[in-house]
Amino acid sequence: MGKYFVNEVDIKSTWDQVFSAFWQRYPNPFSTHVLTEDVVYREVTKDRRLLTRRVLTKTNRLPRWAERFFPANLSRSVYIVEDSIVDPRNRSLTTFTWNLNHTRLMTVEERCVFQADRERPGAWTRLKREAWVISGVYGFSRPIQEFGLARFKSNQVKAMKGLELALSNLNGDLSQRLCRDAVKEASDKAKEAALAAKEKAKTLASAASPHKPPQFV
Repeated sequence: MGKYFVNEVDIKSTWDQVFSAFWQRYPNPFSTHVLTEDVVYREVTKDRRLLTRRVLTKTNRLPRWAERFFPANLSRSVYIVEDSIVDPRNRSLTTFTWNLNHTRLMTVEERCVFQADRERPGAWTRLKREAWVISGVYGFSRPIQEFGLARFKSNQVKAMKGLELALSNLNGDLSQRLCRDAVKEASDKAKEAALAAKEKAKTLASAASPHKPPQFV
């Protein structure tokens, strides 16, 4: 039967911000188990949806009891496929992930939907996360599935912290840009005002004494 997990959380950021932060999650100090990420396919469909496939490499530390199922020279890294669909019209981002190797021991599939909150538009994003953990190891499938689900939950806590950090950095960059733009705008207006005042002073001085030579003190 396998193990099933589902939860929903509210993210206090707009969908646009979450969408941008999603692609900037790695590297981050909360997800050091994620070693690499590579885009292997990307396409914009006729209905303007963005399809992307990425391959991620993650460390795969096993408990001692699980090492009996693996040869000593077997890779301790796990390769993850991540398919994503960005639908700007419906303001949703859907991801599907699953592991490519170690499938004889365990398969973990995950589905996430990041959806703009329709009741609170422009302020919140709703995330629904589902996971399926399946093992076919005879006699040990239950403990393996429980271990896989526990690790999945732990990694998702780290993933949320990484996303929050990416959002914080994104908002910080935005604040800095807005501040720089405001300073530049104020500086430009000050220069324009000074130039206008200078020209007006010249005009007034010329009108007051058109034939009088300038006086120096």
